[in-house]
Amino acid sequence: MIKGQKLKKIANAVFEGGGVKGIGIAGALTVAEEHYDWAYVAGTSAGAIIASLVAAGYSSGEIADLVFNIKYSLFEDTTCLGNLPILGPFWRMRFHLGLYKGDYIENWIRDRLKDKGVQRFGDLVVRKNTRSPDERYRLRLIASDISSGRMLVLPQDIERYGIDPDYLDIARAVRMSISIPVFFEPVKLQYIDNDNNERTSYIIDGGVLSNYPVWLFDQCQMGGKVPTFGFKLMAPNEDRGHDIKGPVSLLSAVLGTMMEAHDIRYVEEKNFQRTVVIPTLDVRATDFNISRKKAEELFQSGVTAAEEFFGKWDYRTYLRKYGV
Repeated sequence: MIKGQKLKKIANAVFEGGGVKGIGIAGALTVAEEHYDWAYVAGTSAGAIIASLVAAGYSSGEIADLVFNIKYSLFEDTTCLGNLPILGPFWRMRFHLGLYKGDYIENWIRDRLKDKGVQRFGDLVVRKNTRSPDERYRLRLIASDISSGRMLVLPQDIERYGIDPDYLDIARAVRMSISIPVFFEPVKLQYIDNDNNERTSYIIDGGVLSNYPVWLFDQCQMGGKVPTFGFKLMAPNEDRGHDIKGPVSLLSAVLGTMMEAHDIRYVEEKNFQRTVVIPTLDVRATDFNISRKKAEELFQSGVTAAEEFFGKWDYRTYLRKYGV
């Protein structure tokens, strides 16, 4: 440690999903990192992207550079046929179950992880906890298996599909977690079940079943010994409405309504007290054409929210009241 440098405490972090609104989480991280280093991290959807970068060793400053320099419109990757008016979206939904492929973001996150020498979950093993499946990996991502109706905590739950968690590609797991229904194609997993039957599961956005799993580390022997902070995106009380002019805008309205509903659901008090609540202004999850100015405002919203939270946070008071 550099002489005069403040010794930081250890904590866990859980990042909520919210598409482009995750820019606000990147802002909050710049403040949180002044106080804490992260033991375990987890996330859903956009939160899965942030969590994977943190787990791989990216600093909050590096993450800020990434979120401001990526071209979000490239997330809308499709084929020539998929670009056809009216017919294209219906063709994509009929044969691919999503308007966009999701390849761009998967390859982008894979390249960013490789820059830090990280590829598979085996690269993120907590060495002193190798015997415990629940504490073996520094990173956890949430996805939803809509074929079986199960929430997946990755990498541990990938064993259900005959895959060794150590060898699960992190970028592929992120791709599972960010597969916003209708917007991105689901990830298909083909496997042999316990009765030797061939099965196919469709994996989509973890936010469908658990968009804010702030409870994830509470029962872990190691993870439960330090505070867990949640970073939650909160939409303002406003009604922008949806201008529906055709099938694409209709699907977008359905998607937007579903995703925004997560932002206003109830969070019990003990979890709310350890939550950095980030106002998302008027940004929606799928605003992939967000302007630089709006992105900067959203980032600053995260900074302000974190400054207010950590300026008042006291772990001893929290433990006395909630014992968690």
